[in-house]
Amino acid sequence: MDDLVQIARCAGGKSVLRLTGVCLLTLLFAIASPAHSTHRPVDDLADVDLQLILAVDVSPSMSKVEQKVQRDGYVGAFRHADIARALKSGERGRIAVLYLEWAGPRQQTVVMPWTIVESLDDALILADRLAALPLTEGRGTSISGALSAAHALFAKSGLRSPRRVIDVSGDGPNNAGLPLQLVHDALTTGGVTINGLAISLRAADTLDSFGPHFIELYYESCVIGGSNAFVVTVENTADFANAIRKKLVNEIAGLSAKVQPATYRSHSRPVVDCDTIGETPGR
Repeated sequence: MDDLVQIARCAGGKSVLRLTGVCLLTLLFAIASPAHSTHRPVDDLADVDLQLILAVDVSPSMSKVEQKVQRDGYVGAFRHADIARALKSGERGRIAVLYLEWAGPRQQTVVMPWTIVESLDDALILADRLAALPLTEGRGTSISGALSAAHALFAKSGLRSPRRVIDVSGDGPNNAGLPLQLVHDALTTGGVTINGLAISLRAADTLDSFGPHFIELYYESCVIGGSNAFVVTVENTADFANAIRKKLVNEIAGLSAKVQPATYRSHSRPVVDCDTIGETPGR
């Protein structure tokens, strides 16, 4: 069914801001249809400690250099022994990871499909495969689109786990697609945790057009949510690798690993208007 027809029938003349419950979930499934790679999907070891979706911003506001440093940060993290140690903190000792690159409302690409990781060797294989894949790109910044896609990917994973986490990276607010809070609330109400990697590159790296600490505050107020949610801020390209590694260790271990914790702010009262502020259209 055409998405617009389905939205019209579901809305029944209501503003999209008033959609709730079953109607909202219907829209999430109708809208989220990320492109997939050709890798074979996970079809065994269905019980894992964690289903983790790494939702990575590749919008035009991220330069090619920044995108490469970001990708290399994830590759380097999975090659680090801390990841293998964190895996053993869970009851089953294994997790499932999916790597999603996103930009506009319909620009979500599954770069690495659901992959079981239960040893350092598994993590190294995942890192090598990810390093060999080309970067994707798109136009617009739709965090709501990325979260909608993640919602559908969890539903179709065929996996069972006590925790589901979306790790969203980005350098700007939602400026396209569904209102962010509509999608955010549906996911967190359903037991999903959303963590954030707020990319706030300034000074020598780039101009922070939203003002000091805006992206960190936006992610704290509007993006993260759910049990033990946190946001890590990257303020220069040299910080990517260390920040991503610490963040992944904490996510895999459920914030219980005996490692130096990543810098984070707990979810607190809103400090920005989540559904009206946005980047320059098309950024």
